[in-house]
Amino acid sequence: MTLNSKVAMRIALLVALSSAVVACKQVGSNADTSAARNAQGGAPIVADARIGTPNPPGAEGEWTMPARDYASSRYSTLAQITSANAKNLKAAWTFSTGVLRGHEGQPLVINKTMYVVTPYPNVAYAIDLTQPGYPLKWKYRPENSQAAVGTACCDVVNRGAAYSEGKLVYNLLDGHTVAVDAESGKQLWRVQMADLNRGETITMAPIIVKNRVIVGSSGGEMGVRGWIAALDLATGKELWRAFNTGSDADVKIGARFKPFYATERGKDLGLTSWPGDAWKIGGGAVWGWLSYDPTLNLVYHGTSNPGPWNQDVRPGDNKWTCAILARDADTGELIWAFQVTPHDFWDYDAVNENILVDMPVKGQQRKALVHFDRNGFAYTLDRVTGEVLLAQPFVPMNWAKYVNLQTGRPEIDTSKATKQGKLVKNICPSLEGGKNQQPAAFSPQTGLFYVPTNNLCMDFESRPVTYIAGTPYIGANAPETGGPGNYKGEFIAWDAANGRKVWGIREPFPVWGGALVTAGNVVFYGTLDGWFKAVNARTGEVLWQFRVGSGVVGNPITYTGPDGKQYVAVYSGIGGDMGLLIAGDVAANLPFDVRERGTTLPDLAKYTSWGGMLFVFAL
Repeated sequence: MTLNSKVAMRIALLVALSSAVVACKQVGSNADTSAARNAQGGAPIVADARIGTPNPPGAEGEWTMPARDYASSRYSTLAQITSANAKNLKAAWTFSTGVLRGHEGQPLVINKTMYVVTPYPNVAYAIDLTQPGYPLKWKYRPENSQAAVGTACCDVVNRGAAYSEGKLVYNLLDGHTVAVDAESGKQLWRVQMADLNRGETITMAPIIVKNRVIVGSSGGEMGVRGWIAALDLATGKELWRAFNTGSDADVKIGARFKPFYATERGKDLGLTSWPGDAWKIGGGAVWGWLSYDPTLNLVYHGTSNPGPWNQDVRPGDNKWTCAILARDADTGELIWAFQVTPHDFWDYDAVNENILVDMPVKGQQRKALVHFDRNGFAYTLDRVTGEVLLAQPFVPMNWAKYVNLQTGRPEIDTSKATKQGKLVKNICPSLEGGKNQQPAAFSPQTGLFYVPTNNLCMDFESRPVTYIAGTPYIGANAPETGGPGNYKGEFIAWDAANGRKVWGIREPFPVWGGALVTAGNVVFYGTLDGWFKAVNARTGEVLWQFRVGSGVVGNPITYTGPDGKQYVAVYSGIGGDMGLLIAGDVAANLPFDVRERGTTLPDLAKYTSWGGMLFVFAL
């Protein structure tokens, strides 16, 4: 219906006034105000859902940790950019990182300075946001072994830095963790955490909890033994290290360990659920995202697939791989564990983010943990106990019929179970998962989760395999194809209180970049073919899109500039596991990649190529 100009002017004035009120008001991340809700579309779709941790450190307009807060919400209270004016976004400035390959992760913004970390060689930049042209304050290029490039499984990515007490801390591909003075760029300490000779690398973003820097290893496809460790923020001294396979002592299981399900109880399950000494090379790496509940003092992390992919050589549950673990932040002691995919057949790592939200589930307010697993199920857990409250498919999938809430275990479709020498066709999702590392976001305004997803299936054939230290330990061939329907990815809004999809935007390729949601009722995400989009958080309407130079596999952030304006920033630079599968001049030459080159996304090279740029947008 066409509005006359007088009415249109009144509506525009009301929207502008509402937006100004929201932008000026300090809206707590775990206590959204009714004024902000009303300005951006009324009552939440899921009522009484709140971010489960206190406000992050720093000012409202800063971005001081990878997921902005300990809850991994990726929610910002900034609201100058709204669903009414997002169509007016323009590119404000750009910056070339000088590096190709996969730009995963996100920048940080602290004290009017933006910090950028590149893929290998893991250069860090500090960009002065107060000066015209955004000049560099400093550049730090660490020592970083070239051998790591040939060892890393799935591109030479880096998922970003963390900040605390004047220090920028991040991991190097070759297995070191470094701390840099945020003002000067001077290296403060450098500690070797991983053994490159055994196939260990580090690609994950650390989290800083009190005076502890918590990091984990990569290398699930290399026969590593996964671990997570804490370093002293001041000195880099290792304070504790816990393995994810092995004896209770090594896993740090003691008297406080109280898993919810009976199958997770018993002595030394990290040994007895493996044949012989297979636990020593059994995977269980921690290469994904970390969350923290300050009230419970628990760090939550996932673990990767068991090694090798050939499940015939490792009968048993293979604990604690493909699991979600809750550890005491001070000691690393395991408090509870839940194995999402016991005895994984399909490379369904459980390292995806765990978003901490307080919300009603089945009529009862719960301290929840929401996890979109690679196996295709969206889990809503009680983060105090590890009980599964809900588990529903969020993508097309067929390997399991359902999750039994009494046991927590999936009911497997035996026709999709793999076996050496047998070709099992059309397993959904593929080994890329219903969602891979690309993180979701949560809005307390709507009560919804915003999730980048994949729609891929695979054929899987297990093969004999021999372990040789520092080399791929896989034992399978798994070519991939598009899933049901004429799309390979979808960006969805998910109701985790009821286990249902609210809306979705289908994409021609997997959605491999992360999500950002704001108090302005806007969600941001990028695509593999190079579009950066703003979407109405309530309806899924695409409000704006901009073609960046390369595919987006990174995660957007938003911040307030020194001029008081709200900005949105994202990396452009295709890569990561998806970037290694695409056809044409951007395909990598990895002889040990188990998938046929160019068959998964044969058309993507028409739309994108390697890149390495930071894009910043504003009204």
